[in-house]
Amino acid sequence: MTVKSASMHAPIKAVLFDLDDTLWPLEAVIKRAEVMLYDWLALHTPGVTRQFSNEKLQALRAELSTTDPRYRFDLWSLRHATLVHACKQCGENDALMEQAMAVFSEARNAVTPFDDVVPALTRLGERYALGSISNGFADLQSIGLADHFRISLAAHQFGSAKPDPEIFLAACDALSVAPHETLYVGDDPLLDIQAAQNAGLHAVWMNRFARTLPGHIVPAASCSTLHEVDNWLSSRVNAIAGNAARN
Repeated sequence: MTVKSASMHAPIKAVLFDLDDTLWPLEAVIKRAEVMLYDWLALHTPGVTRQFSNEKLQALRAELSTTDPRYRFDLWSLRHATLVHACKQCGENDALMEQAMAVFSEARNAVTPFDDVVPALTRLGERYALGSISNGFADLQSIGLADHFRISLAAHQFGSAKPDPEIFLAACDALSVAPHETLYVGDDPLLDIQAAQNAGLHAVWMNRFARTLPGHIVPAASCSTLHEVDNWLSSRVNAIAGNAARN
């Protein structure tokens, strides 16, 4: 599939966001969710925790991830399948794994957005159509951010995941904007920056953790907060207006 590169002079009408590690930190949340899930399993399916440590469950999940194409974009189903597989090996009741996943999902959604997120989304939403694209299964409604976004695409519902251009293009279509009129903001160099640019969008790297980009990836800007993204957008508008006035 060939996609035109984003025009540097077209006005941006929409801003799309990655979620995990862009709008909130994730690593500690996942670790806590896995501990809570494991404690639940120890109480309700003790055979599983007698045979599997958390590390062994992670290894089983990695092993199963290649057995079904759906697992490339549906992480909920992959985790559920891992637990069902473990139950079958241990003679435990795999029907309980829906409840187990509810425990994990609730803990996984107990995130705390970075301090800049709500005020910046509020300001940006006054000037741009906002949306989100995520490979995870965070629930924006329960997190409390859903009202900031006109559209939110999750890989497990859409049927493909980043870096597939189709999920970026579908988000643009849903907001009635062209890719070159759209900015994508994300933390992952490959899944967010390179993938968005390959789909014809502008891309800003959200670098909240002082990481280093691979040399071949060049975002439109690198920012550590959404306030900086807002400032970059304002500077871009002024630059375009200045160029137009000179011409």
